[in-house]
This record gives sequence, structure tokens and C-alpha cells, in this order.
Amino acid sequence: MASLVVSGDTSGAITLSAPAVSGTNTVTLPAATDTLVGKATTDTLTNKTLTSPTITGAVMSSMGSSVITAGTVVASTSGTSIDFTSIPSWVKRITVMFSVVSTNGTSDYLVRIGSGSVDATGYLGTSLRLVSGATVAGVNYTTGFGINNGTQTAAYVSNGLMTLSLLNSSSNLWVASGVFAGSDSATNTTSAGSKTLSGAIDRVRITTVNGTDTFDAGSINILYE
Repeated sequence: MASLVVSGDTSGAITLSAPAVSGTNTVTLPAATDTLVGKATTDTLTNKTLTSPTITGAVMSSMGSSVITAGTVVASTSGTSIDFTSIPSWVKRITVMFSVVSTNGTSDYLVRIGSGSVDATGYLGTSLRLVSGATVAGVNYTTGFGINNGTQTAAYVSNGLMTLSLLNSSSNLWVASGVFAGSDSATNTTSAGSKTLSGAIDRVRITTVNGTDTFDAGSINILYE
């Protein structure tokens, strides 16, 4: 094995060794003032892109805060719809969260998704509503993922969440599952459905079936990952 010994600035030395090889191999050093990364050294990498890496035994520490990203909370106190846009194309799951949400009417809530624009057709799904002491009532929805408000008054307040998950990335098929409950009455609502988009999801809209009821209380936000 051929070796090259480089003396240190003040003491010691580093030996560069080349094993037996067939043919000629080239190792290109970076044209920059830098420190090389060793196989057995502990290093911090900055501005590096890993293409199809195999990572074994990874420990999630500071990276944890970037795995799930929170949107900006929107006060659901005005307007007929609330939009969350600029969702990254790599997102595989989105959680829509309601806290004491209300409108000035009785129309059921809808969660719509889109790629480039919000889709208002092509949804498949049902929302079931259970009221204490009453039977279960279900409604089918084709214009969004529905949240069944039943026969509640305009003062009805809704809390809960709906999770949107990418089932098939090649066809942009999304499925939805949600659970909501009233805080001013003993009611519970479950929702489920599916929707195929024309491209990668980039937006979510919360509105109502009639599209004219105005939000007048609460807050809404999303998480995506």
C-alpha cells in the first residue's frame, strides 16, 4: 500500500494510504476551504441533498418539529369559506381542526380539496349524526367531505377534526375520516369519504353546503405531513 505522510502544522502527522487497486481511480477534492467528512467521524452536514438514501437506526430529535407542520390559525368569525393554500406537493396527510366553530345558519359544513383550484364535485362519502336519545341520521355528499349538522340551530357549535390521507399517489386519490361533536348539545358526528384530484393537493377549503352561511365563531387550522 502506497502512503503519503503529511506533517501537522504544530505536531503529529496524517498518513494518506492507497490500497491495492486495479486500474486508475480519481478522488476529486472540493475547490473550497472546507473540512472533509470521514467514515468514522462525527460530523454535522449542512446544505446536503441525499438522493434515495438508506437510513438505518435514525434518531428523530430536532427534526421532529419539521415532520408535522402547523398552518396559521384562522378565526372562523367571518366569510362564507376559509382557505388554506400553498400546501407542499410532498404532503401525504392533512388534519383539519375545528374549535367552537359556528355559522349564522344551519347548512352542513363541507371540507373541499384541490390542485390548482378547489374541486366542488366528484366526492364520495357519508356523514352520520348521533343525537342523545335519538336515532342515527345519515347524509350522502358529492360536493365535499360533509359534516352533518342535523337539525341544529344557527347557534350550534362544532369541535373536532377531519384527517385527509393520500391513498394512491399515482392517481392522487385521497380518503377522509372525521369525528366532530357539539359543545352546546349531546351530539356526535362521524364523516368518511374519498376524492380523486387531477394533481398534487395544494389547498383545502372549509365552507357550507349552501355556500352562503357566514362563519361567526371559533377557529380552524390544519396540520400537514
